Amino acid sequence: MINGETVLAIVPARGGSKRLPRKNVLPLHGKPLIAWTIEAGLRSNYLDNLIVSSEDSEVLDIARNLSVETIERPITLAQDDTSTFDVVEHTLHSIQACFDILVLLQPTSPLRNETHIDQALDLMMNKKASAIISVSAEEHPPLWSNTLPDDDNMDNFLDRGLARSRSQDLQPFFRINGALYICRTKYLLDEKSFFLKNNIFAYRMSRRDSIDIDEELDLKLAELIKSIV
Repeated sequence: MINGETVLAIVPARGGSKRLPRKNVLPLHGKPLIAWTIEAGLRSNYLDNLIVSSEDSEVLDIARNLSVETIERPITLAQDDTSTFDVVEHTLHSIQACFDILVLLQPTSPLRNETHIDQALDLMMNKKASAIISVSAEEHPPLWSNTLPDDDNMDNFLDRGLARSRSQDLQPFFRINGALYICRTKYLLDEKSFFLKNNIFAYRMSRRDSIDIDEELDLKLAELIKSIV
């Protein structure tokens, strides 16, 4: 609870993954990937409850062994095109309990910890925000990016005014890092998205803590960081 408001965290963790098969249960520095997120949530000062939603028995067993509540969702809600909101809505309907604030903790962000969770919730209170989304700085300006034609011709790849610019002279850009999505539940249900129309603020995280496990290289990098921290 924070400032008298109740807080529920949901960890959505389906069993399937195309780029890195079974990634949510793969070992990372001696633990299944999902365990890092569950344990971070359990150490938070503000979360009143944490629920893992999955259709996969191994994922659910890992969560239960860590003494957290689980929701077994149907296969139809564990497809490539299943929306995050659908998973959240199913979880809320399953538990039939009301929480003021909902925190989405994706298990693919193992370097996001309890400090990040609590700082983001503090930011929500300080800003009187309706939603908070975590971001990290882009390594390179997206203005230096473009699509390429079939023949790889770069005549119009960059705006001529940018071609002579140094990256440090350009305004920094930020990307959504996937580590934290926080929203007041009533607004989330009304708009069916964490990206509300207004009163939404960014919580800035370092690029190191923002690693999102999508392929094997990401997992190896996270393993390296865990081994030296």
